[in-house]
Amino acid sequence: MLVIFNPAAGSRRRRRLARAMAVLGEGAVLAETAGPGDARRLSERAAREGHDCVVAAGGDGTIAEVAAGLQGSGAALGILPFGTANVLALELGLPLTAEGAAEVIKAGREAMLRPGIAWHAGGERLFVQMLGAGLDAAVVQAVPPGLKRALGKGAYVWQTLRELARHRFPPLRFSADGGAWEEASGLIVTKGRLYAGRHLVAPGASPLEPGFTLVVQRRVGIGRALLAGAALPLNALHRLPFIELRRCAAVEIEGQGVLTQCDGDRGPALPLRIEEASHPLRVRLG
Repeated sequence: MLVIFNPAAGSRRRRRLARAMAVLGEGAVLAETAGPGDARRLSERAAREGHDCVVAAGGDGTIAEVAAGLQGSGAALGILPFGTANVLALELGLPLTAEGAAEVIKAGREAMLRPGIAWHAGGERLFVQMLGAGLDAAVVQAVPPGLKRALGKGAYVWQTLRELARHRFPPLRFSADGGAWEEASGLIVTKGRLYAGRHLVAPGASPLEPGFTLVVQRRVGIGRALLAGAALPLNALHRLPFIELRRCAAVEIEGQGVLTQCDGDRGPALPLRIEEASHPLRVRLG
């Protein structure tokens, strides 16, 4: 078993890692990343070398990078949820403690995770939970890493308020399952039901099931964005009249000046085509 960890995550997460490694035992080998793309390369090599399980010790972005390296290999994904929001871990019902998550990995019970793939001009990008286009992506791309480490989720609230003062809500266009092109102010393409932690945005969705839920934001400006921000912690976002939920198997997105985010990290430039990954992925569950 290989455990992949980003040492830039800070001393607190390193202490959590040490507790998890003690539970995993002598069979767990630690590998640390040095830069972007390392987690994917390390997981690809681990799968080639015959590791049955590769563990992502980090947040949703790190998990997605490790998952991308394991695509089509048959190796299982283990999760130590050391991120800010840990959305996938919450979706899967995993413990958020280091020791509890490590015990789940050791137990070995598995399900099949169904990631999404975003195809773009530069290649492909796998995501395990969601891809967003619009204001939320602008926030993700602008939040200072130091503030994120210091404030956690609070850094995103602070950055959202800053972005609202300057965001122009450029329109995007999308086509679901080859249908007519439609216009929106923002779009979340999600595999699961949760967003930014425990907040409900797509009831009934699951990363263990095929397909996506589109969270379509229609004609949103500052006022509606503030209303959406107030509705999110109340789990009422999907009830707002300018929010539409729709199931689909594939979606295309285009838009001039519209940013994207994948699993809470900077996403690829539009245009994109999003569809199911070619192979489901074994994931360790509690």
